[in-house]
Amino acid sequence: MTTAATHAARNFRGTHTEGRTPEELRELVSHVGAELELAPAEHIIEWAVATFGERFAITSSMGDAVLAHLAAKVAPGIDVVFLDTGYHFAETIGTRDAVEATMDVNLITIEPVQSVAEQDATHGKDLYKSDPDKCCALRKVAPLAESLAGYDAWATGLRRAETHNRVIAPVIGWDARKQKVKVSPMARWSDEEVERYIAENGVLVNPLVYDGYPSIGCWPCTRRVAPGDDPRSGRWAGTNKTECGIHS
Repeated sequence: MTTAATHAARNFRGTHTEGRTPEELRELVSHVGAELELAPAEHIIEWAVATFGERFAITSSMGDAVLAHLAAKVAPGIDVVFLDTGYHFAETIGTRDAVEATMDVNLITIEPVQSVAEQDATHGKDLYKSDPDKCCALRKVAPLAESLAGYDAWATGLRRAETHNRVIAPVIGWDARKQKVKVSPMARWSDEEVERYIAENGVLVNPLVYDGYPSIGCWPCTRRVAPGDDPRSGRWAGTNKTECGIHS
């Protein structure tokens, strides 16, 4: 990362206000993806901020605040998008509130078009039981896609170590569904590296992580995980579902 790029990363507000076309964005990914594959997470975020300015956002499910912490160091005041599905654990909402209160980020909470009660009235009570894919589509996939409409690129805390389905997740990739650049600065991080970063920097962690929930989603579809089991085995336990659709 050059000095000029770093300077741009730290002063990104008000820059790159006009979006690029999907063709331009795809071309960008093809040129820089391999170049940044082995770069440190901070440098990857610096590149994204310098390249996209205010048209770049971080997303967080508030399992922990590692990605938000990394981004805030590089670009104070950066947008952090949190999706409130209406089914979150109280601890997850509390973690969001703590991040907003203690970090230099612009936390944006988004919600589905319908409340849980309105969804129950339209689609039947507890859609997460009868049709979990549709529930995720309505309460996660659609609202997140809409909220990212004003951005050219978005960052996730996606890591290859989390599940076999994510082994090929690129550090800089193309999200064909959203027609945006998808940035995964922590894609190569191991569980040990995450834990070390949290310990060394005093990063906020959702308390459920220490109560047997290594992967946290909506409360109706998340269960405790036995020590040594796949961390994501508590998500949609007893079904064939492994992803909500945001990353697939």
